[in-house]
Amino acid sequence: MKNRILLIEDDVQLKEMLTAELAGHPYDVDSCLDGRSGFSMASRGHYGLIILDRMLPDMDGTSVLKKLRGAGIYTPVLLLTALDSLQDKIDGFQAGADDYLTKPFHIEELLARAEALLRRPASLQGEASLSCYDLILDRNGHTLRCGSRETQLTKTEFGLLECFLKNPSRVFSREELLSCVWGAHTEVESANVDNYIYFLRRHLKALKSRSSLQTIYGIGYAITENSREDAEKNGPETLS
Repeated sequence: MKNRILLIEDDVQLKEMLTAELAGHPYDVDSCLDGRSGFSMASRGHYGLIILDRMLPDMDGTSVLKKLRGAGIYTPVLLLTALDSLQDKIDGFQAGADDYLTKPFHIEELLARAEALLRRPASLQGEASLSCYDLILDRNGHTLRCGSRETQLTKTEFGLLECFLKNPSRVFSREELLSCVWGAHTEVESANVDNYIYFLRRHLKALKSRSSLQTIYGIGYAITENSREDAEKNGPETLS
């Protein structure tokens, strides 16, 4: 159910406040206080979004997330946590989070992020492919399709694009992309990200896709969907 949300939060006061706020917008909200119950509910129910606290009793949020993804459950997950370092965020995304919000937060921001995740166009199609906008990424063949057109991707191109397609419209910094694709302790220079963005833009242009990798100057990159005319103008921009 698109507007049904599962809230997994062990702070009783925060859980009740968030439940009331979400229900007033209106969403159908189920909630629980621990990780094991959360995993069980997420496995049985049909939710449009899971809001998951990272620090939980019985099973922490990251473990819940990994277990869900391992079970083939790809419901969008907004991870809530007081841990706000870059590495903490990277760990959350690598575990399978779709978005990340640090405590304390404004309820308006949580509602905006929840709405964005609930309306996002990306969907995982089983284990073999990932679709977003007008693109289909084939995990088995490492190919990218747009309509009747298809192009072959290298392993690095595939990993980078997969990161974007799982998180449409989210802005990634170079450092986050390096950790997601090359690993947290890589010695690869961040300029390599720019090179692969250029390669991916060439693939998108060859496919005549409406999707494009946008430079958010001074911050990073994001994938968005443009009009056909804008898509054909995509060029090899670099991050400034």
